[in-house]
Amino acid sequence: MYNNAIEKPVNRNAYRKFFGREYYILKRKLIWLNHFHLFASVDKEITFDNSIIKHRSFLLRPLKDVDMYLQHNKVTNLKIAISKINSVIIKPGQIFSIWKLIGRPTSRKGYLEGLTLDNGKISKSIGGGLCQLSNLIYWMTLHTPLTITERWRHAYDVFPDINRKIPFACGATLSYNYIDLQVKNETELCFKINLWLDDEYLNGEITCSGETGYNYEIFETDHCIRQQWWGGYTRHNKIWKRIKNIRDNSQTEKLVTENHAIMMYSPLLEE
Repeated sequence: MYNNAIEKPVNRNAYRKFFGREYYILKRKLIWLNHFHLFASVDKEITFDNSIIKHRSFLLRPLKDVDMYLQHNKVTNLKIAISKINSVIIKPGQIFSIWKLIGRPTSRKGYLEGLTLDNGKISKSIGGGLCQLSNLIYWMTLHTPLTITERWRHAYDVFPDINRKIPFACGATLSYNYIDLQVKNETELCFKINLWLDDEYLNGEITCSGETGYNYEIFETDHCIRQQWWGGYTRHNKIWKRIKNIRDNSQTEKLVTENHAIMMYSPLLEE
């Protein structure tokens, strides 16, 4: 069992946040410049028939104290971001990076104000809502042999579960560009990420150039809620991957991550 103690969050001043963020953004850009050949790119001409995983998530989800216009703006932001990522091919040895392909979301590029979180509080910023894209890609990637080399968990659990279909904390937060989702292909196969929107859902699919020989199941254990010494509540769990060999039906289990999040709502809410 893990340690459930979480320190009370510390609020940084605006100047420290700004200059700290820009420092790490520049540092990440230098990495991209020096290792540009390692990163995956889009190729719409290549198609793979072997579908590994499909998933989708609701585009418009009513949330308490959140204006719906931010949800509609999010759809616009997702359309722009998807146009930069859809049909990316991850070849052996390559790394897929969301921010490397999308670039910095700005109003000049057509991005609108969308929902963001700032130290667990609801806020808004240009390009907000793109975490729905990283959540989808992260969940799908867990069902493949691809290696997740960078993923940042959400530090806060902001909204109560509403028709949750996957385990708690199976998402990946984003902040340009140093809080990224990166996936490396350490296999001999090629993988392609397909993304599209319809009237209700953000849709995704990962296809492959061949058979992986395995099936994957993602599940959680040790889910719990704890009250901390400073008065707040926190939520915890462990995420596991069950890997089944199709040829001989043998299987193994691998710990993916431990999640610890500060709850921004009361765990004693009436149903």
